[in-house]
Amino acid sequence: TEAVKHGSFFFTHCFCIIVICLSYHPPWPLFTAIGVSFNCCSKFYPGSKAMSELETRAVTDFVRSRKDSFLCFLSIHSYGQMLLIPYGHPNYTAPNYDELMMVGQGATEAIWKVHRTNYTVGTPPDVLYPITGSATDWARMQGIPLTYIIELRDNGTYRFELPEDQIQPTCEEAYRGVLSILNNIEEERS
Repeated sequence: TEAVKHGSFFFTHCFCIIVICLSYHPPWPLFTAIGVSFNCCSKFYPGSKAMSELETRAVTDFVRSRKDSFLCFLSIHSYGQMLLIPYGHPNYTAPNYDELMMVGQGATEAIWKVHRTNYTVGTPPDVLYPITGSATDWARMQGIPLTYIIELRDNGTYRFELPEDQIQPTCEEAYRGVLSILNNIEEERS
């Protein structure tokens, strides 16, 4: 199958890290500029300090020790049907903005072909709201060229409680989107 065919691709080429939902408790000190709340009960609480969570420290240490090996950093979340590119602050633009948008558009097209689900690609201030402290912003600042937050289904109807019958289709779409990004990297390297 295609999954098996591409399975070795992930293990023989160390160029992508996929992180599941580490946007908050970010690994860099300038993380409280915009889009955060200092109420510890808020979903926008950035933590007591940079890298305050063990999981964030583990990912940070891992990436820092191998940052020259990575070409891609993906952080997967729900919900919103978006591919978010750096940066979350409205006053900063990634130096490779055009490339990020082009690769992101390719991924959203691949996602759409699976179940005709629309995803939007852009910076958080352009398609969502300003944020600071995302793991993908930090990864881009470490020199990793392609960094994305993938906000999975849905578009707000069910929010974080996606119905069971939408879980498999969401995984199929996400797989195609990620595969599109990875294939783009492989094409650039060859």
